[in-house]
Amino acid sequence: MGNPKAFLNINRKEAGYRPVNERIYDFGEVEQTLNPEDRKLQASRCMDCGVPFCHWACPLGNIQPEWQDMVYRGEWKEAYEILTQTNDFPEFTGRICPALCEKACALKLSEQPVTIRENEAAVAERAFTEGMIVPFPPKKRSGKNIAIIGSGPAGLACANQLNRKGHTVTVFEKDESIGGLLRFGIPDFKLNKKIIDRRLSLMEAEGIIFRPSTPVGNNISKIVAAYDAVCLAIGSGHPRDLNVEGRDLKGIAFALEFLQAQNRMFLSTSGPEEKISARGKNVLVIGGGDTGSDCVGTSVRQGALSVTQIEIMPKPPEDHNEETPWPNYPMVLKTTSSHEEGCVRRWSLDTKRFIGENGKINAVEVETVMWQKDGNGRMTMTHTGKTEIIKTDCVLLALGFVHPVLEGLIGTLNVTLDGRKNVLSGAYSETSQRKVFAAGDVTQGASLVVRAIASGRKAAAGIDAFLKGQACFPEPINN
Repeated sequence: MGNPKAFLNINRKEAGYRPVNERIYDFGEVEQTLNPEDRKLQASRCMDCGVPFCHWACPLGNIQPEWQDMVYRGEWKEAYEILTQTNDFPEFTGRICPALCEKACALKLSEQPVTIRENEAAVAERAFTEGMIVPFPPKKRSGKNIAIIGSGPAGLACANQLNRKGHTVTVFEKDESIGGLLRFGIPDFKLNKKIIDRRLSLMEAEGIIFRPSTPVGNNISKIVAAYDAVCLAIGSGHPRDLNVEGRDLKGIAFALEFLQAQNRMFLSTSGPEEKISARGKNVLVIGGGDTGSDCVGTSVRQGALSVTQIEIMPKPPEDHNEETPWPNYPMVLKTTSSHEEGCVRRWSLDTKRFIGENGKINAVEVETVMWQKDGNGRMTMTHTGKTEIIKTDCVLLALGFVHPVLEGLIGTLNVTLDGRKNVLSGAYSETSQRKVFAAGDVTQGASLVVRAIASGRKAAAGIDAFLKGQACFPEPINN
């Protein structure tokens, strides 16, 4: 802790976003960067707390005080080395993580937390641009071959860790490009895909084998037989649907289909969702989470006439929520860069039916609902009977995702995630079938990229222990 009084004398300073009237006409990253000197000052604000709740809140267990101090001292290479001890891809999380660490920072008590996420991105970019990061393939291979099914953040983290341990890793991906939801689910204005390509080139140079456009399907059993270990990192990409009248009308699409279509345009590839566009339409986004926000920003850039986002839950408090006190993640109103670009937001609205003409959507009937806590403290919803019609000719369903356990590949293998707990990591990453492991959203449902990376690392630790004949898992738990 080089400057113990910095948090008293230096205020939090964010890089901020590009001007709205500029960024809505392109898909370039909206977030700006601070110059190195400003970034050092921001890092100096870290107090190196006796109990670093930032470390406690981070799913990866990043040791923020140590690398923040290196940034303050201008030791960028050392900062990157410390950061990557726990995080395989700081250039990803530095852009798209909701920064649980900042919400647990002691300075959050005065609404002045350290700019940890922005500092993390700055460290990674400095390391890449100044040539600090070079391929470092293992000097010796173990002779063991591992197959990773799925190339999202969990699969990539698992592959990266296993490759570093000297195992030969092949990553299978059903889509035409590697990256999973990083590639196809997150808009370029949040994560430019060149950032992904840069990391993948490094991983390939270190010996990882990528197999895009390779859906495993019915061949999964053959892969399990051919490899020493297999990790299922297939995500949780089954969108939740609305079973209401008029759902079959044209003009209604899942949010992920819409986002994938836009991302494929930049790849110059096509898919079944290639014709989905918001241009010249009045867009209604149903769902108030990050995916819905991404739909808002994408619709604005595509030239939508208007964008409205509705949410069935009540509007959260704007600044402080007594029910989620520090250092817990605060459940408060989140206004993203996309919301600032032009969007009507409404809460406590339940979708009753879709209305159409000539087979196409032209309106949605919604009902106002009320929320209150029951005797057990759970939120319960009451219908008010007050309905209204919202005119729209494009509806995007951003209602989250259904946990795909026992579906798809897992069902084909007759595999269950049966509660075998990894003693080394505390992760439930081994399945009921010998040498088959699981990582990421497939084990826990749709979650954050940072949690997927953490899960991939834990699965890799379990696989490595398994390959070495170590007893990292106890016997299955019988309920």
